[in-house]
Amino acid sequence: MAKRYEELSIEDDFMFGKVMEDKELCRDVLQCLLEEPVEELEDVRTQREFRYTSKGKPIRLDVYTRDQKRIYDAEMQRLNHQTPENLELPRRSRFYQSTMDTDHLSRGKSYRELPEGKVLFLCTFDPFGLGYAKYSFQNICMEDRKLCLEDGTEKIFYNCIAEEIPEQLKYLYEYIRTGQVGDDLTQRIDEAVSRARKNEEWRSEYMKELLHDDDVRAEGRAEGRAEGEVCGKANGAIGMCKELGLSFEETAKRIREKFRLSEEEVQRDMKLYW
Repeated sequence: MAKRYEELSIEDDFMFGKVMEDKELCRDVLQCLLEEPVEELEDVRTQREFRYTSKGKPIRLDVYTRDQKRIYDAEMQRLNHQTPENLELPRRSRFYQSTMDTDHLSRGKSYRELPEGKVLFLCTFDPFGLGYAKYSFQNICMEDRKLCLEDGTEKIFYNCIAEEIPEQLKYLYEYIRTGQVGDDLTQRIDEAVSRARKNEEWRSEYMKELLHDDDVRAEGRAEGRAEGEVCGKANGAIGMCKELGLSFEETAKRIREKFRLSEEEVQRDMKLYW
């Protein structure tokens, strides 16, 4: 069941994105994760969606940003869809990296102009099951492991439930897991989360995203679906709005707009499902 907006924490990708819109805070989080200086960020784009062909799979990057030398994608990963037979995150990181490269290399530019790229996954589970606090990957030669491809890419997966954590990452991991503030950086993140929870515009955006995602999951149904199927979707949407704490009037308005129902139909469905 979806969380109410005021229940969102930094481990939820929507809240993570909103907090990281602050360029200075985003830069400091990246510096903490990478354990090295990061130059001033040029811009920060959150929940950025890409689709390069009509048939291509669309993707949405949580936090997409760059400085003078690098491009970054930071992803908050709360759900573990991985199994030993299906390691999904490595393939996703490959897809995300290729999307970032395509976005930054215009026609006529040299490949040498590609900036360094880092894809970062902050996981609330151990993505590879070996207990490391983080897993860093670069491309190396299998015949001579001292030879690195030097293609400028790195993919790092952070295990926020690790038992042995470097000092640099300790407080950030603890905050992601528990919401417990331990240093200046996590204090600033916590204050940003508190401000975000009071932002009514973002609350509305979150609600629209939930309804959109619900709509996407229903794609593929025939256009001439039966009225009962429409009612079923309205039922689910009303339940979601109610769970998120929206009023009867606001829910009715959203259902009317989403399903293009008449006032009579809205009142009927609200009476049935509220």
